[in-house]
Amino acid sequence: MNVIADHGVRRGRKFDQVLQGARTIFMRDGFERASVDDIAREAGVSKATIYAYFPDKQLLFLEIARRECHRQTEEAEALVEGDVPVRVALTIAAERIVAFQLSDFGQRMFRIVVGEGERFPGLGRQFHDFGPGLIHERLVHHLRCYVNSGHLVIDDIDLAADQFAQLCKATIHEKLIFGMAETITPELAQRSVLGAVDMFMARYGVKG
Repeated sequence: MNVIADHGVRRGRKFDQVLQGARTIFMRDGFERASVDDIAREAGVSKATIYAYFPDKQLLFLEIARRECHRQTEEAEALVEGDVPVRVALTIAAERIVAFQLSDFGQRMFRIVVGEGERFPGLGRQFHDFGPGLIHERLVHHLRCYVNSGHLVIDDIDLAADQFAQLCKATIHEKLIFGMAETITPELAQRSVLGAVDMFMARYGVKG
């Protein structure tokens, strides 16, 4: 029996099986070239099963992105539960943002969305909601908590969340865009993390 879920997706017994197969094919072939036949073969299910869960391929692609982004966010938030110092929390957040950028999944999804955005105009906007939009939403929540507790002084929390996410990309994002991922060493990644936190705290931290 299928259960109707959010975003027009139905869940059933082979739901996770379909997602795993689709993830493999999307990462290999991109969005447009990924065929439902290949996804069904990889997942070990029928095309009818896939269509029973996902009315169209775009919903399937976005569900994979949504799940991964939620998993990453939940793991990061589990590390900042309780009374965690603001600098520690920001460092954890920065490390997670950078790690996602450098992951095979993060890089491939970025290329797919940017490369195929013109042919599928809704893809980028919806991916943003599940990825960067979700990160922004959670950053806003946690920054507001630290403002309310007196550990940060921020007038525009929405802007500050965007600034923090962009600071985490310094020295990394352009290298990824231009195919220079092999030049991003662990030391460079950590430099970006610590630099982002230092600059953010210099602007918004409470002066002792």
